[in-house]
Amino acid sequence: MDVSFLINNLNDAQRLAVTAPSKAMLILAGAGSGKTRVLVHRIAWKIQVEGVSPHSILAVTFTNKAALEMRDRVEKLLKFPTQAMWIGTFHGLAHRILRRHASEAQLPTTFQVMDSDDQLRVIKRLLKSMRIDDKKWPPKQIQWFVNGQKDEGLRAKHLSHNGDFFLEQMIKLYHAYETICNQSGLVDFAELLLRAHELLRDTPELLAFYRQRFREVHVDEFQDTNKVQYAWLRLLTEGKDNLFIVGDDDQSIYGWRGAQIANIFNFQQDYPNYELIRLEQNYRSTAYILQAANQLITHNNNRMGKQLWTDSDNGELISLYSAFNEQDEAYFVVDQIQQWLEAGNLKKEVAILYRSNAQSRQFEERLMIEAIPYRVYGGLRFFERAEIKNALAYLRLLSNRNDDPSFERIINTPTRGIGQRTLDSLRDFAKYEQISLWQATERRINDNFFSARAGNALKKFQKIMQDLETESHSLVLYEKVKLVGEKSGLIDFYKKEKEDRGEARIENLEELINAARAFDYPCEDDETLNDLDMFLAHATLEAGEMQGADADDCVQLMTLHSAKGLEFKHVFMVGLEEGLFPSGRSIEDVARLEEERRLCYVGITRAMQKLCISYAESRRLYGKESYPSPSRFLREIPKDCVQEIRVRAKVTKTFKTIKVTESLGGHRVGDKISHAKFGLGTILQLEGEGTQEKVQINFRESGLKWLMLAYAKFERLS
Repeated sequence: MDVSFLINNLNDAQRLAVTAPSKAMLILAGAGSGKTRVLVHRIAWKIQVEGVSPHSILAVTFTNKAALEMRDRVEKLLKFPTQAMWIGTFHGLAHRILRRHASEAQLPTTFQVMDSDDQLRVIKRLLKSMRIDDKKWPPKQIQWFVNGQKDEGLRAKHLSHNGDFFLEQMIKLYHAYETICNQSGLVDFAELLLRAHELLRDTPELLAFYRQRFREVHVDEFQDTNKVQYAWLRLLTEGKDNLFIVGDDDQSIYGWRGAQIANIFNFQQDYPNYELIRLEQNYRSTAYILQAANQLITHNNNRMGKQLWTDSDNGELISLYSAFNEQDEAYFVVDQIQQWLEAGNLKKEVAILYRSNAQSRQFEERLMIEAIPYRVYGGLRFFERAEIKNALAYLRLLSNRNDDPSFERIINTPTRGIGQRTLDSLRDFAKYEQISLWQATERRINDNFFSARAGNALKKFQKIMQDLETESHSLVLYEKVKLVGEKSGLIDFYKKEKEDRGEARIENLEELINAARAFDYPCEDDETLNDLDMFLAHATLEAGEMQGADADDCVQLMTLHSAKGLEFKHVFMVGLEEGLFPSGRSIEDVARLEEERRLCYVGITRAMQKLCISYAESRRLYGKESYPSPSRFLREIPKDCVQEIRVRAKVTKTFKTIKVTESLGGHRVGDKISHAKFGLGTILQLEGEGTQEKVQINFRESGLKWLMLAYAKFERLS
């Protein structure tokens, strides 16, 4: 059999990784080095050459998009379906195991997966039922605590407060939250991983089955794994040394959400006979860009070390621009984008990367003024839209009447006269009796507890759900979704919305039907996996994705964290100032500072052809004006691969100040003015040209202020 097509297009290091015998392996894959190709070709090699059954393949990654891409590429390479392979995300595969073994995991067969919003709603309801002030104990803080403990593999019973009142209260809330979830058959994202780990750890025969089944275990983006994810992988591969991991310690940037770079170093201790292969040839960026990235990251101490290189030419020097302020920075960036477009390039080839979401406004404003289409990457996604979440809540309650978050979401959507007082009464009764809200509703109605008005409204809601159950019994998945839109009243409700909003919502509901029609899941003839439950889990997992969908032809705006895994021909990294990037919280913490540097490394290596870096000498952010120093990262980039952009006529930098005595708007030194905010003042200086012209004014009450004339609104009195 000719298998040369599996290795012909690989470089030496890639070929070595693909054809290596089954053993513990660490593939240290630099940015743009073809790591996905290596994973795909290795899976194909194992099946095609070594005769490994597709049924024995496990491949884990972090996003559904990446998993689908991997599955698609394996199918195209081997030219046969990959249904038998377990290729998916950590959360998706954990859910699959729990759905198969729900009883062993002490879960109801109809358990539902909560997204972040549903989880937060449960916590808010918990605080209210316990009469705890959510101002003193913010729900998001509790959510962060609970998820963080689960990522560490810790239950409430494992924690000790040691006299710390804050920790004592958090543990108490964590325990109460666990109780509610267990009673309602609810599982949050972090619980998927923890429960799957506990299931395998505490069920020896099940663990033995999966160890025997998965002969080849592959992990992508290993540097992003948290403690419980690595523990799960260790269980599956312990004693077999069949763990093949691909990662890059220089791209570990998610420590703030539980990722542990230490897992790469732990792997070397836990699998002492492992083999290390470095993928250092870069197929994305020019030599100057790689030179900058290589030199920058050497300032980190806690790394394994590698040197990216390329066969391509040096390319253009990296551009460095020192802006007067954030407005000047936005003017410059958009001006550069216009030049890029005038040269015949595409808008979607351009990305503006920033450390904080708050930085985007200036760029959005300038792009709108210049009529350049743009997209804030990671915006509201399909399964996060309100109308979709409402329809899914009906489907969840249809599947599991004890799903309290879904009950609360739709009990009065569309409005049916069920007030907050009625809902509070149901909550209190459910808590007292330790039953679900649906069960509480049934009992209160049977007892004639509510007024006729409230009781009739609740009965109407009950009938809607009962009719949905009866009529959907024999329907296929997409017909169930369609029925929910019609019978729930959602479509009629959105028809009443003004302008195009209601129409857009209805179109989204129609698209949900299309999604259900096209939905396909690997069931392997397992009767415990019904189509509705799998579709609901799919929707929840998709909504939880950190990555957005592919964009149309428009400029991309995103945080540096969101840029991970993406590439663009022209990249702008903006706001490289001390306190912003690196962030102020990281400057005094060595570990955090190294992660910030890795984040900068990730930003640089997103660029394929052109990279432009900018910083501002003054910046108004979070409501405060500051005069920051340039980022230390700029000093760590080799000078011989950087050129400083000189100012154009319309842009003025502080070290090339153009002083004038009369502005284009006719203002002169000595003019008396009145400002709506600062009051009366006198113009002392005028600097700059055109849209970058600024004015210094001595206000009677507020003192000296510099204002940009393009934005300052004041009236000349004389």
